[in-house]
Amino acid sequence: MPSALTPNQLTGREESHLLTLPDGHRLQSEVAQAFAVLQADAREAGFELAIGSSFRSFARQVVIWNGKASGVRAVHDDDGCDVCIASLTALETLHAIMRFSAIPGTSRHHWGTDLDVFDAAALPTQYQLQLSPAEVAPGGLFDPLHRWLDERMATATSHGFYRPYGKDRGGVASERWHLSYAPLSVSCAQQCDAALLAACWDCDDVSEEMLLRAEIEENWQQLMARYVHVPNDWCNSHAIGAAWPVRG
Repeated sequence: MPSALTPNQLTGREESHLLTLPDGHRLQSEVAQAFAVLQADAREAGFELAIGSSFRSFARQVVIWNGKASGVRAVHDDDGCDVCIASLTALETLHAIMRFSAIPGTSRHHWGTDLDVFDAAALPTQYQLQLSPAEVAPGGLFDPLHRWLDERMATATSHGFYRPYGKDRGGVASERWHLSYAPLSVSCAQQCDAALLAACWDCDDVSEEMLLRAEIEENWQQLMARYVHVPNDWCNSHAIGAAWPVRG
């Protein structure tokens, strides 16, 4: 069984479980090893599998969250169009943000097991990566990469990487670009109960107070069920609780 992370590591307040890669991205060591093998396989297939986002700290998630809750940072709908936050109630705003962004402390990116990927070889010159539905939709820039990943996952040859948000369950939108290393992330998810996650909001090492907290606390159990909990059928069943072999 994989080693348990501490509460601070699970909620992005501590980074001692991470390895810094040459490109500056941070993952757990086992995840980095497995991803390097997946990258090599992708290269053989004609893709340049690259990381758009990896570890994200609690403090960084607060900045992203507050930017969206205050209207400073754009909130998008499923088609990538801007949502007018000013016209929504607080609860409606909460649901609009959580469609694509996690409440600080609940992001899978805190664990060092999850990352957002793209095909750098398909990136046009001076194009700004968006990690948007249009980029990964059929005919999109990165659709060929993701069809290749689909095949690898279907045959359990993706070296432990699967998509926790591969389909829309009515909570978090489908995020084809989001990969998770199941041999470790399944265990992390099992450790994240409601009390542990909520406790991190009172930490004294972040100066910026989280917006919409009252609405979050009032609807916490519903939000946990709809946006935080991911049923275990997102990955190959033998990945649950298993150590994944990494070939050289």
